[in-house]
Amino acid sequence: MIAIFTAGGISILISSFGTPIFLRFLKSRRIGQQIREDGPAGHAIKAGTPTMGGIMMIVAAVAGYLLSHIGTGAEFTRQGFLVICAVVASGLIGLTDDFIKVSRKRSLGLNKKAKIFLQILVGLGFSLAATYYAHGVRTLAFTRFDLPAIGLPVVAWTLWGTFVIVSESNAVNLTDGLDGLAAGSSAFAFTGLALIGYWLSRHYSIYRVPIPHAIDMSIVAASLAGSCVGFLWWNAAPARIFMGDTGSLAIGTGLACLALQTNTALLLPIMGGLFLIVTLSVVIQVVAYRGFGKRVFRMAPLHHHFELAGWPETTVIVRFWIISALFTGMALGAFYADYLSVRVLH
Repeated sequence: MIAIFTAGGISILISSFGTPIFLRFLKSRRIGQQIREDGPAGHAIKAGTPTMGGIMMIVAAVAGYLLSHIGTGAEFTRQGFLVICAVVASGLIGLTDDFIKVSRKRSLGLNKKAKIFLQILVGLGFSLAATYYAHGVRTLAFTRFDLPAIGLPVVAWTLWGTFVIVSESNAVNLTDGLDGLAAGSSAFAFTGLALIGYWLSRHYSIYRVPIPHAIDMSIVAASLAGSCVGFLWWNAAPARIFMGDTGSLAIGTGLACLALQTNTALLLPIMGGLFLIVTLSVVIQVVAYRGFGKRVFRMAPLHHHFELAGWPETTVIVRFWIISALFTGMALGAFYADYLSVRVLH
């Protein structure tokens, strides 16, 4: 428990105090965000806002994870190491994308095919390493390894893990369209996963997850939650810095990998329900327009629809945060309800 709180506290401090230092560095080199011409008209004022703040988020999360093990007795695990590596790898993909945007002064970075290809490589690498290096359980899991108790062969589980990582990282990326929206929403989800990791360690006989593994997952989640909260101080509307794809891809990958390693991948659509809704709004808009020549929303992703409907940006953000918190609560409720039902059997 001490290591979990230490991880969160350290990452909050590094993220909140390190971000303004990094912000001054970006300003001195005039590294700013390019705004999409087809976005909401009110966003034009944000052009030039420093971006790539996700670098500090990753630095804070990694530092929180590493330093929390010193003097607390927490054990480093292969599972924790893999999640951190995947977060950093996805952050590097996002950093490349952001660098192309700012260096070429355009709103588009990496080619879509190249970006997806690199994300798939990260997903495949993590999934295979989780099997052969960390010796993880290969099952479709909702709240524990034996629910719904569908074991997968290596190939199927690798494809499943890759799908979860790529889809979740892109879902968070789509949600990162308003000041503080992705950071605040992700903080709720990571907090929920930190609680789940701690609960797994307390009830080993039910969940069959080694205690060091479960605690380390909780530490990783707390580190990522802390980095989001600390960054939010500077990213809240009106944002002084954006996380960019560097941050959003890293955050999404972290959520996916933690869910896979805690046997809660099927619970992730509830835990990150806001990200799912935002992604579905884009899918619906594209299908409706290409198939029927009509738009369901004023603009996709969904948060832009409400902006064009007249909601102030801060109203959209806060209400979406509330929705994210509710989804996290629902996921934790489902997790605890399953625990109660299994405990009766034990």
